[in-house]
Amino acid sequence: MTRDGKNGSGAAAPARVPRHVAIIMDGNGRWAIARGQPRLKGHMAGAKTLENVLGWCKEAGVEILTVYAFSTENWKRPKAEVTGLMKLLGALLREKRRLLLRERIRFRMIGRRGDLPEPLQRKIADLEAETAGFEHQFVVAISYGGRAEIVDAAQKFAALPESERDERGFTACLYAPDVPDPDLVIRTSGEMRLSNFLLWECAYSELYVTDVLWPDFGRDDFYKALAAYASRDRRMGGHA
Repeated sequence: MTRDGKNGSGAAAPARVPRHVAIIMDGNGRWAIARGQPRLKGHMAGAKTLENVLGWCKEAGVEILTVYAFSTENWKRPKAEVTGLMKLLGALLREKRRLLLRERIRFRMIGRRGDLPEPLQRKIADLEAETAGFEHQFVVAISYGGRAEIVDAAQKFAALPESERDERGFTACLYAPDVPDPDLVIRTSGEMRLSNFLLWECAYSELYVTDVLWPDFGRDDFYKALAAYASRDRRMGGHA
C-alpha cells in the first residue's frame, strides 16, 4: 500500500481491513484443462498467484493469510497428481524461504503432518523454526480437513479437566489455537461451499465467492474481496 492509502492499481484501500484472510484456492485443475495442459501445470500457475497474494496482504495490512493447499480428501486423487503435488509443495517451501525471511513472514502448517512424506515434514518444521519470531503469518493447510481437526481436537479435549471443558478449552485443542478466526474467507472458481475448510473457525467469518479461477486471481480481484468485506455489517449474532 502507498502512503496515500492507495493500492498498486490506484484504487482506494478499504477503510476496514480484515486481520485474517483465509482462501480456498479453487480452479487450478480446470484452468489447466481449459488450456489443454496437465492438472499439475494449473497448480504451478496457482503457486505464482499465491506469491502475489502474500504481497498484496502485506500492502493492505492483512496480518494473517491462511490457504487451503491440500485436503485430507485430496489423497484420493490419482497417485501421479498427488506425488506431483507433494514435490511441488517441497519445491515451493525451498524457493519461498528467502522471500519469507526477507519479508519477515512467519510460516505455519495446519493439518495431519504424519500423513506427509518425511522429507516434506522436515522442510516444514525447519521453515517454521526459522520464521517463528515474525509478526505476519502465512498458514498453509496441508492434509487438512475441518472434520479431522475437530476429531483430533475432541480427543485432546476429552483429556482436559472438567473445569476446562468449555468452548475456550476446545478452541485451545485446535491445530493453531493462537491464530484468531478468519474475518474473511475467499473462494475462487464460483463454488458455493466451504469444502471442509476451517469448519470450527469460520463460524462467523464473512464469505466472498468469485467466479475467477485461482491462477487468474489478480490484484483487482483481491481488493474487490476486501472492499466487499469492508461493506459488511458484522453483528456476530447481536442486534443490527
